[in-house]
Amino acid sequence: MKKIILSLIGGLLCFTSIQAQDTWDLRRCVEYAVANNISIKQADVQAKISAVQYLQSKASQLPTLNMGNSAGFQFGRSIDPVTNQFTNQEIGFYNTNLQTGVTLFNWFSVKNTVAANKLTLQADQAITEKVKNDISLNVANAYLTALLTYEQMNIAEVTMLQTKEQLANTRKRVNAGALPELNAAELEAQFANDSATFVSIQSNRQLNLLQLKAILNMDAAAPFDIATPPVELIPVETFGELEPSLVYATAMRTQPQQIANRLRLAAQDKFIDAARGQMYPTLSAFGSLQTSFSSANKNPSGTPVITVVNTPAFITVAGNPVFVQSPSTKYNSFETVGIFNQFGDNFRQSLGISLQVPIFNGRQARSNWERSKLTRENTLLQLQADSQTLKQNIYQAYQSAVSSFQIFQGKKKSVESSEYAYSLGKKRYDIGLLPTLDLLILNTNVQRAKLDMTSAQFDYVFRMKVLEFYKGNGIKL
Repeated sequence: MKKIILSLIGGLLCFTSIQAQDTWDLRRCVEYAVANNISIKQADVQAKISAVQYLQSKASQLPTLNMGNSAGFQFGRSIDPVTNQFTNQEIGFYNTNLQTGVTLFNWFSVKNTVAANKLTLQADQAITEKVKNDISLNVANAYLTALLTYEQMNIAEVTMLQTKEQLANTRKRVNAGALPELNAAELEAQFANDSATFVSIQSNRQLNLLQLKAILNMDAAAPFDIATPPVELIPVETFGELEPSLVYATAMRTQPQQIANRLRLAAQDKFIDAARGQMYPTLSAFGSLQTSFSSANKNPSGTPVITVVNTPAFITVAGNPVFVQSPSTKYNSFETVGIFNQFGDNFRQSLGISLQVPIFNGRQARSNWERSKLTRENTLLQLQADSQTLKQNIYQAYQSAVSSFQIFQGKKKSVESSEYAYSLGKKRYDIGLLPTLDLLILNTNVQRAKLDMTSAQFDYVFRMKVLEFYKGNGIKL
């Protein structure tokens, strides 16, 4: 049984050694999570969408410029697009135009929309930072949990080795006839129990490392282990530096969620102004360049045929009426005027100013204005709710940190007391005045006290780190 346990422990230690080839500290874990976490990427995409919206609204202040082209055939009775006359001929046509327009004044609706979209972009960028902070806090929690199991594993290993050493000493005394076989049997059972505890904690540590990998969005099969700084060397600020009212005042200025809420509220003010501007007249200027080509536009070609024909007019010669004759020129062939000549002949321009006055449009403009005011009210309520939640979280975190520190101090005294009791019991056991079972109970009490103290210490450290996070110090070990 003992050989099997030792083999299993050795295998786990070997596995841990392989995993520890790539050791990550908290900073590296946080940087990797920020670069690879899906939630952060989604928030960043949303910020990019807002950037596109902002650039589009900003460009809407510039004049528009569009070019249009059309070509086709007309059949039957139709209007020649060039001569504007009815014709029964089959006509091929081509039209082209260049149009521009610009809004001269619309009660600053476009300007306010641009300002609102810029504030929305900044708010979404702040939300991206919030998601990064949330992920960093989750990484720190998982990192400290894995570090806790590492400390627990060390405690369990030391306890197991102490029991093993005690077993070896007892076995010698049993073999010498100084102690009964029962003492050695009880210690062997305790060694098996300590070994199982060590293996269990070792397994929990691997599970915690896998959980940390999941938060980092890392391949579960990738070699990975964390740096294990002693918990007592992790720097924490004093309670005086983390007084909740001071932390709350700082958090209201620095926390991304609060920054985003203020930016969204300011953006809603601009959206309200933009919506109000849509209810008033809009003054715009426009211009265009146009030209066209028609296959029906033809010029005569070839040699004309000249004939003499009588006109309705006449003159009297010697008392006799004589019709006046006139030459008639007739062409037998025609050719279509060239496209560039027609473009020059048909080129036309236009400039103008338009005034659009909204009179009745199904209450759309007013509804948009009223909706934007309600959205601002909802944004303000959300800001107040988030501020209350932040304050509650900070005060709860402070109280939890104070309680954790008090619990840690109590557990530290418990370790000192249990170790002192064990040392006294060990002396009595060595001279045969204390049963082995009682010694094992004292040893178990020491191990339990150390594990409890370590858990309380890590809980205290984490809660202090939460307060430092709210204060704007980031997450660092």
